[in-house]
Amino acid sequence: MKTAVEITIFNALLAAVAEEMGIVLQKSAFSANIKERRDFSCAVFDGKGRLIAQAAHIPVHLGAMPYTLAAVREALTLEPGDVVITNDPYAGGTHLPDITLIKPVFAGDELAFYLTVRAHHADVGGKTPGSMPLATHIAEEGVLIPPTKLFEAGHLNEPFWKEFLARVRNPAEREGDLQAQLASLKRGEVRLQELINRYGLSFLKERLAMLLDYSARLMRALIREIPDGEYYFEDYLDDDGLDKEPIPLRVKITVKGEEVILDFRDSAPQVKTGLNAVRSVTCAAVYYVFFSLARGEIPHNQGAFTPIKILTRPETVLDALYPAPVAVGNVETSQRVVDVVLGALAQAIPEQIPAASCGSMNNFAFGNEDFTYYETIAGGMGGRPGLPGLSGVHTHMTNTLNTPVEALERDYPVLVEKYSLRARSGGSGKFRGGEGLVRRMRFLAPVTVTILSERRRFAPYGLFGGQSGRRGQNILFRQGKKKILPGKVVLEVEPGDVIEIRTPGGGGWGG
Repeated sequence: MKTAVEITIFNALLAAVAEEMGIVLQKSAFSANIKERRDFSCAVFDGKGRLIAQAAHIPVHLGAMPYTLAAVREALTLEPGDVVITNDPYAGGTHLPDITLIKPVFAGDELAFYLTVRAHHADVGGKTPGSMPLATHIAEEGVLIPPTKLFEAGHLNEPFWKEFLARVRNPAEREGDLQAQLASLKRGEVRLQELINRYGLSFLKERLAMLLDYSARLMRALIREIPDGEYYFEDYLDDDGLDKEPIPLRVKITVKGEEVILDFRDSAPQVKTGLNAVRSVTCAAVYYVFFSLARGEIPHNQGAFTPIKILTRPETVLDALYPAPVAVGNVETSQRVVDVVLGALAQAIPEQIPAASCGSMNNFAFGNEDFTYYETIAGGMGGRPGLPGLSGVHTHMTNTLNTPVEALERDYPVLVEKYSLRARSGGSGKFRGGEGLVRRMRFLAPVTVTILSERRRFAPYGLFGGQSGRRGQNILFRQGKKKILPGKVVLEVEPGDVIEIRTPGGGGWGG
């Protein structure tokens, strides 16, 4: 009993380190995307590079971070005073705007922990403001940073720092956000050193091993509750923004005892544009689903990953390779991975699985050479066994907030003319899907706008007799005329133009 209590206490202590890192980052960041929307994640790893604790931040960031750290450990030897920077999606990252800083923490001469902080920067260069273009090559999406020492033995890598800032829009904001990430790492190191001084590293390592084993045992127990068998599901991305062909995502889930295999190898080949997801993003979506089934009862660490095997095929839309663009795979394709996994599991454990949620992060970016803005817009949650879906919320792989109207209008040349729930957009059923949102903006200056959205063609599915949620819609109003925009579009807008984004509702559950 004493050991179980200790495991719980140390899990909370380490998670609190990650949470406090996030608070420091949010309070000191420059961009609205980090300080208002909280598009960032923090985590703690042990000296062997295993995830041991994380804050309740962004699922698609957190599930991919172990792959990033593994790539860094393979590429570089870290010493006291070092800080690594990377955003390389092919080395365990997600997409280029997500810049990760990693700091080793030493106890004497021994490398005891790693701290990681990943934040979505509002711009990292590339062909359009916001670095979320309809690209056909990764170079068009921005600056790719392989694992690089930003600090070595406490000294700043000034050539890298200056070169990076010279290649991005609004470099002052980028510099401020990077400094906020560095402050976050410093706070995390202070808290970990306090734990080392209080308990001793040997004692901590014993408890961490117990914590990892505990999570593995709980995940195996959860999987044992799923009936053995094979379960299939298929869903589609609308298109890649250039071609109009739908993009199939397919999974076969095999449950046998206390282990599960998820096979995505029959999914579509790599596409021309950034709908491609790297393997680390696909894995993050799978881990998210199984942690969700546990309803918070399993500590979030790498031990819980051990009973879950994920099969992907290189050069497919779920295991993209260089130089495939990947900006949208992190935000849109990851959502569809969740939908196909839940759709398959609904056949095995129908009493636990919700209908499809919004299924899109409804990515919206605008700017010019002087400023950039990026946000994701919420939608409807799918109806659930026993409860309706929530309305106007971020679901699944995103855990961010919408930028408050006051902050948006204060900092950018826009007027928000409407921000409301989208009536009757949730699917009907015994338990209705949640409603999407309507976000309508009038532009006061000429800017480049990028919209990257899904579920404009294939609606969020209902389950067990529930109806589908309403599909999303993007609209341009110009000089009294209304034009329906594609789900994925880059366009130039002039003062007086209005864009309205109507996000999908969630599917209904039960007839």
